Amino acid sequence: MSGTSKMASGKAPIPQGDDQDLGAAGSQLSTAPAEEAPNLPSLGVIGWARWFWRQLTSMRVALLLLLLLSLGAIPGSLIPQDGVDATKVEEFRQNHDILAPVYDKLGLFHVYSSVWFSAIYILLFVSLIGCIVPRTWQFVGQLRGRPPGAPRRLDRLPAHTSWRTGAEPEEVREAALVLLKKRRFRAHAVGDAVAAEKGYLREVGNLAFHIALIVMLIAFAWGQLFKYEGNKLILEGDGFANTLTQYDDFKSGNLFDPDHDLAPFSFSLKEFRGTYEPTGPNRGTPRIYEATVDYSEGAYGKQQSTTIKVNKPLEIDGSKVYLVSHGYAPVLTVKDAKGNIVMDREATALLPLDSNVTSSGAVMVRDGYRNAKGEKEQLGFNAFFLPTYGGKGSTMLSTFPALINPMLALSAYHGDLGVDAGIPKSIYQLDRTNMDEFKDSGGKLFKKQLKVGETMTLPNGAGSVTFNGVQEWAGFQVTRQPASGWALGGAVVAILGLAGSLFIQRRRVWVRAVRGADGVTVVEMAGLGRSESAKVPEELGDLAGTLYDQAPDAPDAPDAPDAPQNDDDTPDSPDSTDTRAVPAEGAEK
Repeated sequence: MSGTSKMASGKAPIPQGDDQDLGAAGSQLSTAPAEEAPNLPSLGVIGWARWFWRQLTSMRVALLLLLLLSLGAIPGSLIPQDGVDATKVEEFRQNHDILAPVYDKLGLFHVYSSVWFSAIYILLFVSLIGCIVPRTWQFVGQLRGRPPGAPRRLDRLPAHTSWRTGAEPEEVREAALVLLKKRRFRAHAVGDAVAAEKGYLREVGNLAFHIALIVMLIAFAWGQLFKYEGNKLILEGDGFANTLTQYDDFKSGNLFDPDHDLAPFSFSLKEFRGTYEPTGPNRGTPRIYEATVDYSEGAYGKQQSTTIKVNKPLEIDGSKVYLVSHGYAPVLTVKDAKGNIVMDREATALLPLDSNVTSSGAVMVRDGYRNAKGEKEQLGFNAFFLPTYGGKGSTMLSTFPALINPMLALSAYHGDLGVDAGIPKSIYQLDRTNMDEFKDSGGKLFKKQLKVGETMTLPNGAGSVTFNGVQEWAGFQVTRQPASGWALGGAVVAILGLAGSLFIQRRRVWVRAVRGADGVTVVEMAGLGRSESAKVPEELGDLAGTLYDQAPDAPDAPDAPDAPQNDDDTPDSPDSTDTRAVPAEGAEK
């Protein structure tokens, strides 16, 4: 009995043997299918390449790359850049011992030329091209083709209407074809129906937007690679030639070639004219701010005269000359201990510190000076200039930007200026490392305030400095940004294309006219929007009302065509014809 019960239950006695026989016996008695590892196809190199290309050219990745590009540009606006202001970058390095090395490794001091920013830029460029090319071919194919034929059941579409008429089906279809073409639909007859489509400019706008983005990216890259920008301070009466050595500071793109890309021209500053608001809350605000210059194009160009104003630059051969700043240059005469003139009425430009043109700088006498002992030395003066001095007891700040009561304050030094050491130094800042102060009778730094025409006599018969007058200067910025017109055009086209893709709706309309079983023509119209649009039922109602005028109700059907119905209004019987008399907009009879 025990053996019988064991067989009936489907189980056999487990032999007492080695453990390895246990698995074999279980596999022989089990009715479950043998477990096998899933045999997934291997993508291979080509498969993975196709997968990567599909991901890269998808809209999701393109938007992600565009977001990364925008985020990557933020450090370029917040952190000093080598190509914009190398001085601030050095100050940042000196003030931030921990952050500066990290920023250097991440390339945050030159964001727009860094490897990671360039990688995002190039990937976005490739993604846009990979997205546009197949869509363009697809759209060209749609333009070459014709709208698709009418579905079998027009009453199942979101917007539809129908009515019965005594007109012949051919007459209705011909009238529908003329009407739809008049409304700028692409229409043609297909069997017993007319198929029409409109709104192709939506896809045109979409493609134009993406192509414009590519144009903007190319223009931006081209401009960054070949651009140049330089600044030059020019005294009244002095001139400038567009050569690299003439600039006070200069920066350019990586592919800029100064031998070929600098436009040949020159100009001289005849006069700077500035007037300022004298009273009221806007006191000191410039009213007139312009520079009169003589310029010539090329080495032997004819000299011409023009006026450069703020935001109205001089344009010469693709380069623009902007007026960006203005200041004053005290005119000084310096004599040595023996009364010999070592600086004869020479103007020294000082840099403005505030809106009232309070200015500071350095006056340097490099050659020709001998002290009371007959030894060669160099003189240096820290200069502080106020075009409008408030008077004795007032602060050392100008009260107005125009030359009303000029005052020059000088503090004197002698020794070695360090300008002959071969190390670049600022001409607006005095290096006092190897300089000694002139002392007054009290043992303090010798300094004096001078008005125009006054002279400062140096201690111990070391010489004198005479303040002869004031000369004005203007600061100019010369820039060349290639492909800026293309970038502007791309931006305009991108805006127009985006507007078109958002506001133009692509939709299809079908008109079917067939003879019914009773010999009366049945007209069906339906519309379908390729995107969400509330205007499809309204437009279909207008078309139906116009067509109804040419093919009105049959004598036994006294009502006008149905208004376009939604899906919820579809008749219960799939074979019935909906003839409910709800007048369409503009078609009421």
